[in-house]
Amino acid sequence: MVNNTSVFQMSPVMATYSRFPITLVKGKGSYIWDDQGNQFLDFTSGIATCNLGHVPEAVKEKLEKQLQNLWHCSNLYEIPNQQELAALLVENSCGDQVFFCNSGAEANEAAIKLARRYANNVKGSGSSEVVTFQQSFHGRTLATLSATGQEKIQQGFYPLMPGFRYLPFNDIDGLDELITIKPAAVLLELVQGEGGVIPANPKWVEKLAQICKDNEILLMVDEIQTGIGRTGTLFAYEQYAIEPDVISIAKGLGSGFPIGAIIAKEEAAKGFEPGTHGSTFGGNPLATAAGQATITYILESNLIDHVKEVSAYLDLQLQSLKEKYPFIKEIRGKGLLKGVVVETEALKIVKKALKNNLLILTAGQNVVRILPPLTVTNEEINEFKVKLDKTFQSIEKGE
Repeated sequence: MVNNTSVFQMSPVMATYSRFPITLVKGKGSYIWDDQGNQFLDFTSGIATCNLGHVPEAVKEKLEKQLQNLWHCSNLYEIPNQQELAALLVENSCGDQVFFCNSGAEANEAAIKLARRYANNVKGSGSSEVVTFQQSFHGRTLATLSATGQEKIQQGFYPLMPGFRYLPFNDIDGLDELITIKPAAVLLELVQGEGGVIPANPKWVEKLAQICKDNEILLMVDEIQTGIGRTGTLFAYEQYAIEPDVISIAKGLGSGFPIGAIIAKEEAAKGFEPGTHGSTFGGNPLATAAGQATITYILESNLIDHVKEVSAYLDLQLQSLKEKYPFIKEIRGKGLLKGVVVETEALKIVKKALKNNLLILTAGQNVVRILPPLTVTNEEINEFKVKLDKTFQSIEKGE
């Protein structure tokens, strides 16, 4: 006999998240509201996803129009929105062809599959190994957590999928091992987000790219968190003077609507042929409508220039707080992806900020991650500084 009392006490949603004690029901721009009517300044952007702020009008209008026409038809047929979004991504990147999916993990899965099949069926090298880096984060599926260079993410899921090797991040001498390994591909983040908001060293990236070129190793850049304008260019790789063979994107591409993709150069794209990979929902009319509207708005509004301006202003405000509070050790990151390295527990700061109606994130035990929307204003940054200052005052007093 079922114990109805215990059933009703238990949430029907699995306990895979440690949730904060607020229920969010509405958002607009840089602000979000809970079910009690409380307003919060959101400097998380849904973890770098709502890059145009909450419910941006340009994307809303495009989605509303698409909702009246067609929601789904499967990838057995041509999808105009998909073709148009792919063309936008190709025109504004170093890639030639696009595969659409639904999330960042799926995008990295596709990149990994493409690399292996390219090595085996196009190059005929037989190499299937993919090199990633310590403290990286590439997703939660079995393959992408196996690619992730963090043991805490992998715990309890052993045995991991074979075929991955982790090298130290930003270690120039450590790259020489690639010449011996000769893997099918290298997959890296140019700013390690979950790993602590750690930017890649330009000289390290330059050497890595040269080794990959000289040894016919695919260079794959995970731009799930750094892409779509977040770091001050449409893609972070543009700041490193490299051209990846494969770029994985998601998060900000759909302004909160689920979508992911990989952009590949023509040679690398030869790894996929009809029947070798697919997705039921990937690139559906609704998702690609959101993607079209997002990319078009970014390009036509000169939003990238705005990001450069406001990120410089945000840097100044964070540096002034660093000078005020000795427990702040470092400010790092690129564009509107910032990490505040602290001596105290980062989660404690995030919880204190919540009480001051400010939403921020952690990036490891001792890093506070700050991800405002790309549309953020200087006035909103001033408000953020006041709220964060108040939060730091509480931490300093030991409250």
